[in-house]
Amino acid sequence: MKLGLTRACFGCRPICYTTSLPSSTLNKPQIPIFLRPPAYSATSLDLRKWHEWAKGLAVSVGSSFADADNGPDTNLLCRELNWLLQDSLEDPKHDIRQSNESLMLRTSLDDLYHLWKQRIEQRRPFQYIVGCEHWRDLVLSVQEGVLIPRPETELIVDMAFDEISKNESLGQGLWADMGTGSGALAIGIGRTLGTRGRVIATDLSPVAVSVTTYNVSRYGLQDVIEVKQGSWFEPLKGFEGKFAGIVSNPPYIPSEHIPKLQAEVGRHEPTLALDGGVGGMDYLIHLCSGAATMLRGGGFFMFETNGEEQCKLIIDFMKNELAGRFCNLNAVPDFSDIQRFVTGVRR
Repeated sequence: MKLGLTRACFGCRPICYTTSLPSSTLNKPQIPIFLRPPAYSATSLDLRKWHEWAKGLAVSVGSSFADADNGPDTNLLCRELNWLLQDSLEDPKHDIRQSNESLMLRTSLDDLYHLWKQRIEQRRPFQYIVGCEHWRDLVLSVQEGVLIPRPETELIVDMAFDEISKNESLGQGLWADMGTGSGALAIGIGRTLGTRGRVIATDLSPVAVSVTTYNVSRYGLQDVIEVKQGSWFEPLKGFEGKFAGIVSNPPYIPSEHIPKLQAEVGRHEPTLALDGGVGGMDYLIHLCSGAATMLRGGGFFMFETNGEEQCKLIIDFMKNELAGRFCNLNAVPDFSDIQRFVTGVRR
């Protein structure tokens, strides 16, 4: 992921426990505002007062957040304010400047004041405020404890689609999304596979498991995607050598960089989903070793990294420490032409 707020998966150091959880035992996920029933009301006048107050806070920020840590400026905050209003209204297209009628809302006016104060004063991520993130053609539920999927991670789904198009057997096989977070990669790949293949999404965090299960259900993919709780490959015991594909966007930020992250990221998103240890390589190396065991012959992997240096280190590790097990090792650029991903094929 890039360090601005717009990356995906949750991860932690390997521990020895794993659980496949039925939905009845999961923590209840937060429902995005735009999906909540319109159970509240407020007048257009009261909404205008709130909007003017909220806009005043946004304007007061100016470029101070951007100058401090590449955070949002007034223009972006004003756009977010309008999106929050649209998500909250029963009719998103309603113009609150018209008349003084009573309007139905999906969250209370008091909550709107509270949420926007959190956005400005605490730098709480906008995606946590509204409870969702738009990613590819999906709208995914997200909340505290789950990383917000970033645009560059979409390329993993694109490349998986390309590989499946070139090799039909990959589309009929079993895939794994390691450290699934919100389930973005699992759902993206699951929709590509359709009924031909299957995905197992794993995550150590019970919050992430709950959110992923909710998102999978919302897109009707329960028969394609199985969500398992546990650390990395622990939930996949018994599947050694059976995977057609493994993807992951693991924690890869060097520990020493964590305190310097944008406030929205460093203060609010789960540190264990960001911190890749000294140099940021701890989990990437673990994934490489696990892929050698879990992938079948001809199986494909794709991992996201922090950039060119980590890509080079991973390829060197696989060529030397896992010599003879992989072929077609490549570093792949992201939208900004930064070497962001490593791909390869199991011999």
